[in-house]
Amino acid sequence: MSEKTMNPAQAVELDDELFQRIGTEGLSGEDIGKASLTYWADVWRRFRSNKLAILGLILLVAVILMLFIGPSLSGKDYQLIDSSLKNLTPSSEYWFGTDDMGRDIFTRVCVGGRISIYIGLCCTLVMFVIGALVGALAGLKGGWVDDLIMRFCEFLGNLPYLIIVVILSMIMGRSMFSLVFAMSITSWVGTARMVRGQILQIKEMDYVQAAVALGADTTHIILKHLLPNTMGIIMVNITMSIPGFIFSEAFLSYIGLGVKPPETSWGALASAGQQQLMFYPHQLLFPCLMIILTILALHLIGDGLSDALDPKLRQ
Repeated sequence: MSEKTMNPAQAVELDDELFQRIGTEGLSGEDIGKASLTYWADVWRRFRSNKLAILGLILLVAVILMLFIGPSLSGKDYQLIDSSLKNLTPSSEYWFGTDDMGRDIFTRVCVGGRISIYIGLCCTLVMFVIGALVGALAGLKGGWVDDLIMRFCEFLGNLPYLIIVVILSMIMGRSMFSLVFAMSITSWVGTARMVRGQILQIKEMDYVQAAVALGADTTHIILKHLLPNTMGIIMVNITMSIPGFIFSEAFLSYIGLGVKPPETSWGALASAGQQQLMFYPHQLLFPCLMIILTILALHLIGDGLSDALDPKLRQ
């Protein structure tokens, strides 16, 4: 029967009581099945699911705590010389033993570790700041600016690293500042190239083109739009670079180009312990063990961040 011939009296009112839902009890199509997460919250969720990365983080925290509270627990002065305590083996009084001048090795390992990590962090910070800004500028501007910056990076990257450190050490003297400066002067080149490659892809995005069309200056575009979108790969590079700088500092101190006595570092302690290896191997064992544990922890954290920041692995 069509609507034109239907008698209004024959119309039936339909209400919800005439219908019954089956199999949908407790469900709602409007409920969100999973809580929404920000990008960094999702990164932390994936990072903490990586057991090796969490192990590296715990190991790194334990090493840092030992470096800063260890001297207070031992109660020894790392510069105190006592000829009557020379070359003691590890004991309840001297946990890592003593060196050939009677100084407590545990305290010296803690103080030397602070300097090694401090140098590694400073070099990484310089590498990040200079490399990120220079790479972003080259990728955004392009043209002759990009060519000029990349040719300069190639020039610095081809300079012999060890010769630069030796020359700067002779000119500036042996100090932490000269060591950080010498190790950082060419380290930012790789970061600049990496950031430039990312910026070349990002700068074609609509939001960057909109910022350019609205008249935003170069500094605003780099700091607000470009660098935040490259932080993932930059953070992975940072975590991988810190152990490299720590190892480089240890090597330079080992060959006598590191910090100047009475200051010490893990490399300087390893260099001194190497001379006593045949008779007192513990003097070399403990500083090398701390270097290995720290580098291992940072590499595990770096691998975990690499997986957590990869959008292809996001679930």
